[in-house]
Amino acid sequence: MPVELINPEGLPTPGNYAQIGLATGTRTAYISGQVARDADDNTVGTGDLAAQVEQALTNLNIAVTAVGGTFADIAKVTVYVVDWTPDKMDAINAGALRAAERLGIDPVRPATLVGVPALAEPDLLVEIEAVAVLA
Repeated sequence: MPVELINPEGLPTPGNYAQIGLATGTRTAYISGQVARDADDNTVGTGDLAAQVEQALTNLNIAVTAVGGTFADIAKVTVYVVDWTPDKMDAINAGALRAAERLGIDPVRPATLVGVPALAEPDLLVEIEAVAVLA
């Protein structure tokens, strides 16, 4: 099945992967893990897990919108958190609530949270990937 690779405006354009893989025909979008980077590839919220969650969800919203969907079309997210401990859940929830208020979205989705020792770069605390099903 053909897959259209998309790097939408508003997100960094990576050299070694695509931000979105849109499966044509089934209208399922596989959105690469989003981190706390703005469109200019600057880190947002260094050392602040809540701020990084808010930016990662903002980036997911940009990505799903770029393929004609809305945040409501996101069917599943996987959240990777560096050095996970249960006390970090308050910061994750705070960042999600801030994103929800600012973007007018409901961030609650089927989700998997995975604790990891590190992400691709040392300033990143969280990465969120998603699968969206589009009409």
